[in-house]
Amino acid sequence: MALRQHGFNLIEVMVTLTVLAVLISLGAPAFIEWNQSQRLRAGAEAIVNGIQVARGEAIRRNLPVTVGLEPPSTAWTVCEATISPCDSTTVAPNFIQNKSAQEASGNAIITTTAGANMLTFSALGSLIDNYDGTPRLTQVDISYPPAVCSADGGNMRCLRVVISPGGSVRMCDPTPGIVAPDPRACP
Repeated sequence: MALRQHGFNLIEVMVTLTVLAVLISLGAPAFIEWNQSQRLRAGAEAIVNGIQVARGEAIRRNLPVTVGLEPPSTAWTVCEATISPCDSTTVAPNFIQNKSAQEASGNAIITTTAGANMLTFSALGSLIDNYDGTPRLTQVDISYPPAVCSADGGNMRCLRVVISPGGSVRMCDPTPGIVAPDPRACP
């Protein structure tokens, strides 16, 4: 009478674990890159949404509305355009909406051009000069530290939010290899 074996022996378990470890080690870098890309997109979309909220509120209220970014995070605040500041510490009655950086992208950081961190929409939805005379925000670069963007010679994909003088906002990829007519290309 032959004995019937139940279960797995030690060699079968070790071979299975080795194959599983190899598969995980091959897939982990791609998963990390995908996760990083999703965080960048979440940060860029949060900024785009904040700018679109400000433009919509300006048109709806028929008043100038300001959106203020808080570099290096992706936090933003929307306020009616008055002489008071538009940032996360605003407690004035002109405050409309605030978005924390932790809600959007976690560790993603933003860089603005020429130190500009605010833009103001007219009641018609186009850009006007900021109430305090600071430079108008025209683009925002979103990156994920400590990697370097491919646009700057690194190997990480980064995103850019571009705001036109007419008030439209779009997200694009600043990588030099991506050129028009590709819709991902930055102007």
